[in-house]
Amino acid sequence: MTMRKTISTNSSNKSGNIGLAIAWLYLASLQAHADTQVELHHYTISVDYALSRLWVEARFASPIDSIAARSRDAGKYLLDVRSCDEDQTIRMRNRRMMLPASGIRCINYTVDLARAARHDKNYRDLDPGNIIVSPSIWLWRPEITRRSEVRARFRLPHDVLVSVPWKPVQDAPDTYRLSRSPESSNAQVVFGNFDYEEVKVPGATLRVSLVKNASVTDKQAILDWLRVTATDVSLAYGRFPNPSPQVVVVPIASNRDGGAVPFGRVIRDGGETVQFFINPERPIVEFLDDWTATHEFSHLMLPYLDKRHRWVSEGFAQYYQNVLLARSGAYDERYAWQKIYEGLERGRKSRPELSPNEAAEGGIRTGLMKVYWSGAAIALMADVRMRQQSGGSQSLDHVLGRLQQCCLPGDRVWSGTEFFETLDSLIDEPVFMPLYRRYADTAGFPDTAELLTELGLSISDGEVSFRRKSALADIRTAITGANAESASHRPQLAAF
Repeated sequence: MTMRKTISTNSSNKSGNIGLAIAWLYLASLQAHADTQVELHHYTISVDYALSRLWVEARFASPIDSIAARSRDAGKYLLDVRSCDEDQTIRMRNRRMMLPASGIRCINYTVDLARAARHDKNYRDLDPGNIIVSPSIWLWRPEITRRSEVRARFRLPHDVLVSVPWKPVQDAPDTYRLSRSPESSNAQVVFGNFDYEEVKVPGATLRVSLVKNASVTDKQAILDWLRVTATDVSLAYGRFPNPSPQVVVVPIASNRDGGAVPFGRVIRDGGETVQFFINPERPIVEFLDDWTATHEFSHLMLPYLDKRHRWVSEGFAQYYQNVLLARSGAYDERYAWQKIYEGLERGRKSRPELSPNEAAEGGIRTGLMKVYWSGAAIALMADVRMRQQSGGSQSLDHVLGRLQQCCLPGDRVWSGTEFFETLDSLIDEPVFMPLYRRYADTAGFPDTAELLTELGLSISDGEVSFRRKSALADIRTAITGANAESASHRPQLAAF
């Protein structure tokens, strides 16, 4: 791993850059050493052709006296649990397996997969040939640490596929690594006769599962939409932030409201999953005009932040959703700034008595727009300030690209202060923590009015226009100027 900073003529900056590079190399060597010490728990997972039963054989690296599933409901779906060697039935108590105090090295257990598949009501309308069942209700395992992981091998009937968020093991078909992760929500595993495709985008391969229901889905149109929107996100720093994410696309009933993509989310549990619920009967042009995929993919440029700092992760995604849609040609530049201005205004009017940290701790009902737009204001301020200080050589794109090289995808929960301190360590002059200290615990909303004026925005009756001359017009254009190649590709897809 090679990281490069812009070297200032100031000798202290040079020393800092050299020290940072040495620190990264040292951390990389520590990680390489740690990888050789990882304990591997080997799991073999089988399902029947009807997707009614799931069998697991778990062989542990050392005797284990405690294993659990993440869901409190997991015990409802267990049919049988036995020791491998003694074939002794293992009893359950309070949703935990009662293992011998001396530990156990191997167990076999059986899960009622058909019942477990009905656990989540969002998936009850799927075609019977494919199901989505979270491992939180069928995977019983020891705690995973930085020094342990599960190596899972699937044994599947002919024509039955599996899709997981876990990392594939090279040269080992149907085998995956389940390692430590933030466990932000429940992972999604798809079994059955669904469409699986690998979509190449700059710096990454999306592992896409198109789940089936009664609707007829234009498979190629959906894949084109995902490829284009993921490529849009690569416009930030030249590559997609995760080299191999799981993408799960779930069709919903066409009579529901919400446009082409009513809902999307990012799940970080054993890996990173981006899930979209779509209306497959909508034309491709509506998918291309929808911002949901750009927003969700943009989340992957940040680590998973704790609840108190959700306003940072949501705000950065809001900022990039508009910036990247302008760069891709989906939005013209004026429209993108109109959307940014309107969002900042909604944030400014939302619960002015609360600080961003207070709004996030209270949940989205406390101040939804403050949660979603406070971070966008910080992102805009930081982006402009870095471009000014560096003469255009550094930007938010630039520092997030460095973050991706050193630290992503992340395996744990970060605090907002840790995130901002890390970003400041990757640039020549601190930008992020000064903004955090000024606004994070201050009631109200970051004041962007003067900055928007300097960028050349003129506001009249809520409508944005551009002034001919402004101090930071060049920076505005650098942020939202269209990428010619991407901007020409979208209209071609929409024409079909």
